[in-house]
Amino acid sequence: MTDLLLLPGDGIGPEVTAQVRRVAEKLTPDLTLEERLFGGCSYDRFGTPLADETLAAARAAKAVLMGAVGGPQWVGVARDKRPEAGLLSLRAGMGVFANLRPALCFQPLADASSLKREIVEGLDLMIVRELTGGIYFGSPRFIEDLPGGGRRAVDTQVYTTMEIERVARVAFELARGRRNKVASAEKSNVMDSGLLWREVVTDLHRRDYADVELTHILADNAAMQIVKAPKQFDVLVTDNLFGDILSDAAAQLTGSLGMLPSAALGVEGAPGLYEPIHGSAPDIAGQNLANPLAAILSFEMALRWSLGRPAEAGRLFAAVERALENGARTRDLGGALSTTQMGDAVLAAL
Repeated sequence: MTDLLLLPGDGIGPEVTAQVRRVAEKLTPDLTLEERLFGGCSYDRFGTPLADETLAAARAAKAVLMGAVGGPQWVGVARDKRPEAGLLSLRAGMGVFANLRPALCFQPLADASSLKREIVEGLDLMIVRELTGGIYFGSPRFIEDLPGGGRRAVDTQVYTTMEIERVARVAFELARGRRNKVASAEKSNVMDSGLLWREVVTDLHRRDYADVELTHILADNAAMQIVKAPKQFDVLVTDNLFGDILSDAAAQLTGSLGMLPSAALGVEGAPGLYEPIHGSAPDIAGQNLANPLAAILSFEMALRWSLGRPAEAGRLFAAVERALENGARTRDLGGALSTTQMGDAVLAAL
């Protein structure tokens, strides 16, 4: 069995994933690593962004770590063959329904955020995003021509009790190991799916998690509160669409999108999917400029959640913090280090 399957992907994906490999080979030389094409580069080679063999390898690994997918060269490709479709298929095929997106403000980066230091210093927020349901997967979805001219587009937001309850359960369990607070974000004031979301979360809380503090918040207000007073949140659970948006907003609190890792988990014992939440950044791809810390911290999460190596995870997290304390900064953080040099800084701190 492969311990860690690497899917570097497109754009800056291969550059940041290369730094993960360097760290893994030094920190955990006994782990078995495998690498496969995924995303646009897979489409160019195989005619599909996710080959059947790649999905099978992902299901058979203990953990999967991907870089990023997509780029302007694949914009004209049929929607079901685009790199992003491969990502959705990978998530669905692995059954990873709970996306953990931590927003941590490292002490040395408290002044790198566009918000004031006192707003972000000490921030430790965990966003739990439902990952395999909602509007990204709902049907029907189509674009059609209208008889009188013009066109109409339809996307469908669909959630079931089971889908909501299983991701909410993850959020409540996480909160019990943190500060014991869960905020559930939806739009129950205008969306039936949001109303069902609130009802299911409320019922689950009453039945199994009455010891955890639960608050409900409308998603638009959550966006405002994230930039107004983010430290009020401990665990924030929400649906696929709102989780996508809110976690990107939370990224700015940390100083850069290049600092945010993520973990996508399914049922216990199944492999997890780990990835930095930044995109493929085609404007800087191949220039050795990307910040690899989100990818490296995604490996830290893999060590902790899928690979059963909490001690090594702690060592890696501390090494990233030491590198930052020593002044290591890529361009997005106001510095001048290259991707490779930031990797060097983390390896030196190990």
